[in-house]
Amino acid sequence: MEDEKVNEFVLSDATLADGSRVDIRILDGFVDEVHGVGDRTDGRIPGQDLGGWLVLPAMVDPHAHLDKALTAEWVHNTTGDLRGAIDAWVSANSAGKFSFEDTTQRALRAMELLLVHGVTAVRTHVNVGAGTQNLEAVLDARRHMEGLMDVQVVALTGNPMTGPEGSANRASLDAAIEAGADLVGGCPHLDPDGPGLISHALRVASEAGIGVDLHVDEALDPSVLTLRSLARQVIDSGFANPVSAGHCVTLGMQSPDVQAEVASLVSEAGIAVFALPQTNLFLQGRDHPAATPRGLTAIAALRKAGVLLAAGADNVQDPFNLVGRSDPLETASLMVMAGHQSPDDSYTMVSANARRALGLPESSIQPGDVADLVAIDAPSVRAAIADAPMSRRVFRRGVLVASSDQQTRVHREG
Repeated sequence: MEDEKVNEFVLSDATLADGSRVDIRILDGFVDEVHGVGDRTDGRIPGQDLGGWLVLPAMVDPHAHLDKALTAEWVHNTTGDLRGAIDAWVSANSAGKFSFEDTTQRALRAMELLLVHGVTAVRTHVNVGAGTQNLEAVLDARRHMEGLMDVQVVALTGNPMTGPEGSANRASLDAAIEAGADLVGGCPHLDPDGPGLISHALRVASEAGIGVDLHVDEALDPSVLTLRSLARQVIDSGFANPVSAGHCVTLGMQSPDVQAEVASLVSEAGIAVFALPQTNLFLQGRDHPAATPRGLTAIAALRKAGVLLAAGADNVQDPFNLVGRSDPLETASLMVMAGHQSPDDSYTMVSANARRALGLPESSIQPGDVADLVAIDAPSVRAAIADAPMSRRVFRRGVLVASSDQQTRVHREG
């Protein structure tokens, strides 16, 4: 009987976040050894000399909308706010502007852009209120990324989900789960009965044995606070599967006492919270011409309570966010500037914390962890976030899956 093939690879002369220069030995997709440059080099093991490039855990986008991605050129948000974005998308979708093939290709292109920037896992919400075509298209795109990227898909239902008027949307959710959605989604703050939507989502997810990832309180109205209801229902029901809440903007509009109270409930419930600065800075606050709020959740209160915090891009180049370059370093930069987070904490929110929230195995530069890594031509985490250089190498399970090189020149003589 032949011995099983052992896959070894060495990333030599890598700079870690603490500034140390090391060689990283990868064995069968996991970090095996980390030691000083050249200390235990075996020339027979294949590898790549990184020349001092910064090596970090690969990035993760925990909240995307790949069925909508890259449509900004022909789906126009005339008001610039959330309602305008929703109306623009529903109108375009109802008019049949997006074929199965178009949605598949856009989703695939968006996944490839994420990969090239250093993302090896993404969770995307997909609208299923009008049927499963968009879901099936994104699932088809996912198949093309097998071996390159982990892709989780959330069935994002339409509203209302509750009452007699919500029967069609509830049926659409059931169909989406049958078609292969990984999690139950929804927008309780947009439903006439937000607590009822939450209850239904938890019940359906429990029966299907899957998790829940909801859009929560994507507004600036402090009277809206469905996050509290979500936390209480998770606690009271004993729901055992993972729960995530994206946006949670109105928590940032509450008094410090209310923030602390709700954050404590969220922590007790084990809910992960995703800050989504790009889209919320774009959509929120247009009706606040003076002292415009930032459209971010109460990061400090949630962190103090021990809540798992991650950050995502949300939308990219669509009516919900006209710009965005599919690079979590852009999200990290906004967490530094608008969220007042340190560069290290900001990077953790788009890497290790996001990965943990998606239930994926730990990926770091420690022996025994999955070798999902990104090498960036930058001297530090701060510099990587500031400059976002496009000279990068992306490794999934220790295998090079994407690379890019940036060249710039200054022509001083004409």
